Amino acid sequence: MASLRVPIATYRVQLNRSFRFGDVRVLLPYLHHLGISDLYTSPVLAARRRSLHGYDVIDPACLNAELGTDEDFDSLVADLKAHGMGLLLDIVPNHMAASPDNPWWMDVLENGCSSPYADFFDIEWEPPESTLRGRVLLPILGAPYHQVLEDRELVLGLDEQGLFLRYHDLRLPLNLKSYPLVLSYGLDGLRSMLGGDHAALRQFERLMEDIGRLPDPSTRQSRQTTRLPRRREAIKRALSRLVAGSPETSSFIADNVARFNGEKGDSFAPGLLERLLDQQVYQLAFWKTGREKINYRRFFDVSDLIGICVEKPHVFEATHAAILRLVHEGKVTGLRIDHIDGLADPPGYLARLQRRVAGDEGETSGKRPRFYVVVEKVLSGDEPLPRQWPVFGTTGYDFLNLLNALFVHPEGARALSATYARVTGCEETFADMVYRKKKQVIGQLFPAEVRRLGWYLARLAQQDTDARGLSQDALSGAIEAVTACLPVYRTYARSLRTTRRDRAYVEHAVHEARRQEPSIDTRALEFLRRLLILDASGTISRERKREWLRFVMRWQQFTGSVMAKGLEDTALYNYNRLVSLNDVGGDPGANGLSIEAFHQRNLTRQEQWPHALNATATHDTKRGEDARARLNVLSELPDEWEESLVRWQEWNRPKKRPVNGQLVPDPNMELLLYQTLVGAWPYAPEMSGFEDRLKAYLVKTAREAKVFTSWLSPNPEYEEALVGFSEAILDTSRSNLFLEDFLALQRRVAHYGIFNSLSQVLLKIASPGIPDFYQGTELWDLSLVDPDNRRPVDFALRQRLLDGLVQQEAGSRSDLVRGLMSSLEDGRAKMYLTCKALGIRQNYPNVFRRGDYIPLQADGRSREHVCAFARRWKGTWAIAAVPRLLAKLVPLARMPLGRDVWGDDMLLLPEQAPAAWRDTFTDATVCVSTSGRGLPLSSVFGMFPVALLLGGPM
Repeated sequence: MASLRVPIATYRVQLNRSFRFGDVRVLLPYLHHLGISDLYTSPVLAARRRSLHGYDVIDPACLNAELGTDEDFDSLVADLKAHGMGLLLDIVPNHMAASPDNPWWMDVLENGCSSPYADFFDIEWEPPESTLRGRVLLPILGAPYHQVLEDRELVLGLDEQGLFLRYHDLRLPLNLKSYPLVLSYGLDGLRSMLGGDHAALRQFERLMEDIGRLPDPSTRQSRQTTRLPRRREAIKRALSRLVAGSPETSSFIADNVARFNGEKGDSFAPGLLERLLDQQVYQLAFWKTGREKINYRRFFDVSDLIGICVEKPHVFEATHAAILRLVHEGKVTGLRIDHIDGLADPPGYLARLQRRVAGDEGETSGKRPRFYVVVEKVLSGDEPLPRQWPVFGTTGYDFLNLLNALFVHPEGARALSATYARVTGCEETFADMVYRKKKQVIGQLFPAEVRRLGWYLARLAQQDTDARGLSQDALSGAIEAVTACLPVYRTYARSLRTTRRDRAYVEHAVHEARRQEPSIDTRALEFLRRLLILDASGTISRERKREWLRFVMRWQQFTGSVMAKGLEDTALYNYNRLVSLNDVGGDPGANGLSIEAFHQRNLTRQEQWPHALNATATHDTKRGEDARARLNVLSELPDEWEESLVRWQEWNRPKKRPVNGQLVPDPNMELLLYQTLVGAWPYAPEMSGFEDRLKAYLVKTAREAKVFTSWLSPNPEYEEALVGFSEAILDTSRSNLFLEDFLALQRRVAHYGIFNSLSQVLLKIASPGIPDFYQGTELWDLSLVDPDNRRPVDFALRQRLLDGLVQQEAGSRSDLVRGLMSSLEDGRAKMYLTCKALGIRQNYPNVFRRGDYIPLQADGRSREHVCAFARRWKGTWAIAAVPRLLAKLVPLARMPLGRDVWGDDMLLLPEQAPAAWRDTFTDATVCVSTSGRGLPLSSVFGMFPVALLLGGPM
């Protein structure tokens, strides 16, 4: 049985062939010294060659050899244990790579339904399209199918493993039942050559008979049947021996292969090869059009990542055997579950996982989880994580957005809305944009999924008195509208009774669908509503209601993909009012968060999910945590920002180029570019390579936005004009009014952004939850979206800086702090804060893990500028106090320190609080004022801009 270990602080690293187990081992002393309790890694199971992330698993039974050997992994684990550290491992239960590297997938492509892995993958073997029944659409071609055939890009081959099809670097298997079409082609010629009694001919004919006795690939086989795979392998071995031992047979087969490839004769007739392809399990298709008929569940719209049916016990066991072994051996102490919303039954999966980890097949529902598990669940708005789930919380996007909103000025955000409308002409609400973009991606990326759902729903409608006669088109339209209006990623129906929560989300979606599309077929919409909440009449049979549930569960897996692609990967790249709010799970239309609301949300987290991860950056965030912190400052300077935009647009208009009659960039993209420059502009030592990174980012964002270019249909002329504009406005070879003006504002924003960043780090560490650090973010993180945020980290620099801080701290603490404040741009202040605050969490774990959360308040004009709370466990207290919204409070030339800024304002304390406190960062003593009302803010923020105070018996 695995033991329960709850981390104190986690540190996420991205493993790949350039950053392996051995490289991480070297970092452990540094991470331990920084205050990290648990290493948190990207997936480590065998993935595609040269995988940069590990989410494309090809073999869940073994570790990724590109990361190191089993011994290397064991050495890493041993070093972790020597430092008292745990290992939180990212796992991928939703999908695998649909790749030639994946032996299970290749077996399915070769043998179809008769493969022992046929039910491992989420394939619709009986789709609406009759031509695909018993087959798998494979959208891998770079051009239309018949063009690829005519261009001879598909090449038949034979080696010791049997016949295969080569498409550039891809090798595809051929079903054994189709071998005779090639091997026996012109068989009379071989008979004439060898004679009827030749041993090789008799052996050849026996092979053809053995192949003929094999079951058709559309015939499903029992999972317990092991004889069939052995028969297939025996036939292939016999063929290989025959070819090796009979030159005549080898030559005959080679000639046939050449004929199918069009290498025999003067002209190429692709009919032979096409006949062979028609007999395969897979149907090849152009990658652009394949999405219209694809019949397997994908990870979002990524066709080379195929969904797996982990809800089936045997699939769970096969895909989790290695993970469970590592857990039971004590090598892995926690699990992060990737893309939980892709699964058919998320709560059922999590319950099974906890049972298997605990070695207990009994029920775990309602019990405390026995193993540390967090889920990558993106919560929308006020959506709560289901309390029944046997997990410790989410991976932290909800906390990221909660914390970020605290640093957005509400009035300034509203002013930015008006600016956005004036500058871009966009007056659409974000909610309406999300609806429109979700509809767009449904049509562009998921037509096959909607068609299948509509076909299934039409069959169910024919059995319903009120819905009978509804067309599939009307029902598909209702599915599209309700899916686009669903305010969350998905619902979680798994039995014949839906929860109040799920019903409310469905009813909201139906109501919104009526508002968005007044002409929608109301009968179709009403039938879909009844079905999605499983509101069947009393006369419906239990079996038919189960059919309804099967539809609902399939729809639930679909809606998350639409939300991810429509909101995360489209709308967030189009709504550019204040892009610091444009992150996973965020609401770009929001207007900030009050201190009181922040405290209330933290109290809820403390009560419900005290051990969830507190993230501020991940490998999937849209921009670095400190870039967000900078951009939030714009909400404090709305007038200056609008005035700057007006000047910049005028100055830079001549640098735009027309494409298809429209200047590039349009005002909306131009606004995104300016904000990106403000947020990501590097400090001087890091300027090298920034322009190239920016260009790559602009192309990606434009394609994600799907307005003038896209991944499906790139527009090189537009992209060239966009990149050219960015080059022109940053040109330093001549007088550049824009650049001079921009840098003046950027320096101001960056100055205040630093204090937002420091405040953000301390609140992350002290708030309820487990502080999580993404690789490298202990220094300033001004990165852009991936792949920019997955660049190699200079850990040697970080180690040197931390060593230097330790040496300086051994001398004069006040000199150290003054030095940090005089060189804020180097990021050492952030590293120092992180290390010292995590040290306090390590030394007083119960204060932060189990302690009370007590909101505190400042008085006077500081009330809205200071967020503070106390954590209390028994007699030990800790106070975290940070400033916010400083741009109008503190002049640019002044630090937010001392009486000149904070005057006589106090941080008010509860009556039972200690009178004397020690500052973690400065080692100064801060005492309650003579009036006894609280702590003078001029002392709390006397030398350092944030404070972590300790009081009571230490």
